[in-house]
Amino acid sequence: MALLPIDLAMRAPRRASARLLWLWRSMASRLLLLTLVFVAVPVLLYDQFQRADEASQQLLLKSAQRQGELIARALEPELLGVDRTALPSLSIALARYGDDRTRLKLLVRPRVAATASGAKAGPEPFFYVAAAPSLSTADIDAERRLLLEQGVLDRLGSSCAGNSTLAMRVPHVEGGEEVLSSITPIKTSFGCWALVTSHATEAYISSSIGRPYWSTPAVQAAAAIYLAMAALVLAVLAGVWRNLNRFGDLARRIVGGDDTPDHEDRNASFAARNTVPELAGVAEDFDRLVATLRDSAQSLRRAAEDNAHAFKTPIAVIRQSVEPLRRALPAENARSQRALTMIEKSLDKLDGLVSFARRMDEAAADLLAPARRRVDLSSLVERMAGGYTGLLAERRLHMRSRIDAGLVVRASEETLETIVENLVENAVSFSPPDGTVSVRLTRSNSQGAPMAELVVDDEGPGVDPANLDRIFERYFSHREPGRGMPEDEAAAHQAGAAHFGIGLWIVRRNIEAFGGRVRAENRPTGGLRMTVTLPLAG
Repeated sequence: MALLPIDLAMRAPRRASARLLWLWRSMASRLLLLTLVFVAVPVLLYDQFQRADEASQQLLLKSAQRQGELIARALEPELLGVDRTALPSLSIALARYGDDRTRLKLLVRPRVAATASGAKAGPEPFFYVAAAPSLSTADIDAERRLLLEQGVLDRLGSSCAGNSTLAMRVPHVEGGEEVLSSITPIKTSFGCWALVTSHATEAYISSSIGRPYWSTPAVQAAAAIYLAMAALVLAVLAGVWRNLNRFGDLARRIVGGDDTPDHEDRNASFAARNTVPELAGVAEDFDRLVATLRDSAQSLRRAAEDNAHAFKTPIAVIRQSVEPLRRALPAENARSQRALTMIEKSLDKLDGLVSFARRMDEAAADLLAPARRRVDLSSLVERMAGGYTGLLAERRLHMRSRIDAGLVVRASEETLETIVENLVENAVSFSPPDGTVSVRLTRSNSQGAPMAELVVDDEGPGVDPANLDRIFERYFSHREPGRGMPEDEAAAHQAGAAHFGIGLWIVRRNIEAFGGRVRAENRPTGGLRMTVTLPLAG
């Protein structure tokens, strides 16, 4: 007993390991894990790629800023002596540095002249001077308004210092986009000049400069491909999972029976429910297996019936032939009389063996292909309980019953009759004279679901506690003279019946096949109680 806590401590890790192993092997768990991976991977990759793109943006913008500075330094000597009359000639100078990919715009904010009173007039705005390649005045004005809205020109005009990078996308007059990459100030006696540099190269257009990283074509294309791949993988796994669920649903319907009037649905096959071509062979194998089991069950039932009929006929002939012999032999011929008695007992045993074999074959057939339908268990038990009136009167026994109405289960009516018959006859066989057999059928929720509970009590000797579980084993039979019954009377009572130890075995096997449970317990006041629980039909 001291090792019990250690054993319990060792069982807990084993149960946890078994649970983890089940979760790992479960398709639902793997599908959930795969979904989490598909969600987590793009988040992680997006963060890393966005950081790399930001670094690439910085390099591009610094390169553009440096390029703008170099062009501004080259233009500065030509801008130092410029006055208002020389402004139109700056387009020729600016064209030397611009091309289709690197586009330049030159703006100027003239110096403010003092008034007669000595006060300065209000600040002049920036004016378009030149562009390379040349653009229309409307396009230049639109770009100037954009710079004003962004506050770039206002910040620049206050000091006319500080080369700054831009990250602005504007539509181009020839179609497409260009990226305003830098604005470089040049301060002269004439005023503050602003050299705006823009690029229309693939490196700038395809980058995320001036827009969110997720809106770039590369990211959107990668996201579309990734989503399509993830959807395809998940759809494949979900399709297999749904297909297996269809198989499971059909298997449960086959085991549980089908009482729908729809002939086509009742004869549905695994192949008809399959939607995955790769599982077609498996579905066909399942259909062949179900057909084989049904054929085997039918063959067993027919063989049991044919064999019983074949054996019963010669047994009946022999039994009828013994009677004339008994009447013809003199009563004082004890040896011949004993021989005839032994023949009759052997015929009784042989008759019992034939019935036993038939019940075994029928029980095996019921397990192979149980035919289930909705059965009113209340009516069945009430009808069978009323059918034992003659047997109870012969054994000098009493019947007490309590049956709730309307309890319906899904099972085979013939098998349920066999179960009730075995339970009641077992109680009758152990009950002493003037005893009472009690049959009770009620509704319960003993297993967390609506159940029908059938209880059969007797007032017999009960069962040795060590054998309570063994009485449901195959071929187990342990009968003793009944309590309160004279030993010679009990022996004579049992001599007329053949007990092969399969009645309760058949009960348990059939009850468990219907999704129920059966247990035996000794009553505190004496006798045995058999309790059967079956799930109620939905």
